[in-house]
Amino acid sequence: MGSLEDIGLSEYEARSYRALLSAGPTTAKELSRTSEVPMGRIYDVLGSLETHGLARSQTASRPKKYVAVEPAAGLDRLLEDRKRELDAQRERYEALVEELVGELDAAETDEGTFWTAAVGPVAAVDLLSERLAAADSEVVFVASTLSRGFDADIAGDRISEQLVEAIDRGVEVSFLMRPALAEVMPGTVGERYESVFAPAEEFHVRTSRAVDATVTVIDGDESCIEVGHPLDDDRLFAMIDLKDRSFATELRDAFETHWERADPLDLEAEA
Repeated sequence: MGSLEDIGLSEYEARSYRALLSAGPTTAKELSRTSEVPMGRIYDVLGSLETHGLARSQTASRPKKYVAVEPAAGLDRLLEDRKRELDAQRERYEALVEELVGELDAAETDEGTFWTAAVGPVAAVDLLSERLAAADSEVVFVASTLSRGFDADIAGDRISEQLVEAIDRGVEVSFLMRPALAEVMPGTVGERYESVFAPAEEFHVRTSRAVDATVTVIDGDESCIEVGHPLDDDRLFAMIDLKDRSFATELRDAFETHWERADPLDLEAEA
């Protein structure tokens, strides 16, 4: 069961407000007795309740009397106060994260070759989404088939959302795929292509029948490579994220060779 303390009141404030609701107009001395809040604290507590919009004072009376604001109105005001505080706290955290990201990015050094792997379709989508979110300048996709084992709609939407955000950051995205792949893309991806990707100057797509692998190269120094299950070609075993500039450069060069010979995407022809 919730309590007044859960929405921001102190124990003394909660006790005083409940006592005011029961007592009606009352003096600070009387409220101290009924609420069991020490007399040395009661005026501060009443001042705080007035600030929160939970109590009003009758300044014309001698001694001054206090009355509780009805719960429906008073607690709504308290809720709005908490929302404003949380919004301000969220903005502070967002600014802090932005500052820390810039600071930590500047501190990154080239540690040479490093790799990590995500096992299973869900973890693979998570890993690829994470790496796309970190792209600064360029994303190169090569796709021969839909990623094995992925839920095409869920994975397609998640990757598309990351690419939209990357494009908004000014990242160049190039997508080279087999022509038949356009036929089996989820409808939501096709809709997003027409409305978002196609008009974007940073997005480029071509098709080539020579494409026979699925790999993503990010910023020219990182590669995300699908690994099929050794016992089932239709299942994805893992996604490897390899940070090796020389290897990524080899992939990027091979991509460029295929890209120059590739054809523009023709959705009407593939329909």
